[in-house]
Amino acid sequence: MKITVVYGGRGLIEDPTLYVLEKMQMVMEELRVKVERINLYEEKNRITTLPAMLKDSDGIVLGVSLEWFGIGGYMQEFLDACWLYGDKEKIQNLYMMPVVLSTTNGEKDAMLFLEKAWEVLGGLPADGLCAYVENMVDFELNKEYGRIIENKTEQLYRIVNQKRSALPSSGTVICNKVLKPKNIDLTPQESEELSKFVSDDTYVKQQKEDIEELAAMFKGMLEEDEEQTSEPIQKESNVVSKERQSVISEPTPAPRPQPKAQVIPKDFRERFRQNFYPEEGFSATYILNITDRDEMLKLSVELNHLDISYAQKEEGDVILRVSSGVLNRITMGDMTFQRAFMSGDMKMKGNFKTLRTLDQIFRFA
Repeated sequence: MKITVVYGGRGLIEDPTLYVLEKMQMVMEELRVKVERINLYEEKNRITTLPAMLKDSDGIVLGVSLEWFGIGGYMQEFLDACWLYGDKEKIQNLYMMPVVLSTTNGEKDAMLFLEKAWEVLGGLPADGLCAYVENMVDFELNKEYGRIIENKTEQLYRIVNQKRSALPSSGTVICNKVLKPKNIDLTPQESEELSKFVSDDTYVKQQKEDIEELAAMFKGMLEEDEEQTSEPIQKESNVVSKERQSVISEPTPAPRPQPKAQVIPKDFRERFRQNFYPEEGFSATYILNITDRDEMLKLSVELNHLDISYAQKEEGDVILRVSSGVLNRITMGDMTFQRAFMSGDMKMKGNFKTLRTLDQIFRFA
């Protein structure tokens, strides 16, 4: 049996919750229970990844300190991570015991909040433990209090060991039907990977910069389109009076010439070579996956040198997926790579700044 103890306080030496959790851990180890301790104040930079540690647990203890109001930010953030990235199928079979020690008022409300939150997650709440502590020393030296903590710990051991069933709760049924996480349906493995990306500050910062840059570029493209399409409205200088107004028949417009069918080349390499304008100090590798031909074109830019070949794998700084028709329009100068990406005609994976440079080093007339 394995029980995970999650402590959501600040780790202060005078925190009575630390004493209760250590005493519970000692009793569980005497019962030959494997105990894993998680201090959220030490893991605050990767709280989103902690729900993955509950996979092999049979029970969990959530310990919080009530210092002025509520359960505190670390425990709330952990519960949010369980809601967004936790494996709900695993949590449904996980017993949770809330432990709330208070130096102010409201410990019973906090314990009820933890029980309700665990029910919303779909888990199984066990009988909790809460207390008001006025004097830390007197609380630790009271043997009767110690026996109560031991009995509560033994009770949790029996519940988890016997896999006791719980009576149905209306709150659980309502939450399952009404409350749903507002995110894309992901598998537990995908949710775990997503939680790792969220905890990576460098990754999140890069994504924000890419989104801002994409928004600025899109705004600039819209302004450019408005300037090109706007034409001054010509007004007639002479006002025709009603007496002299006559119906003027407009000549029938001449039929527009039909556009010639575009000829799509079998090999785009020559167009890229003829329109290559190297940037000083720039090097990158682009993979053009031509979807309707099942072939990949590799553009390796090394300073002033361009190497074009066919690739076998999608390995490069920027991966582009585009049809031969769209690629033909780009290489004919009818469309840029950025515009193809913004319109959805081309899919992209990789560094967005490197994609923008593609229109600078290949200038198709």
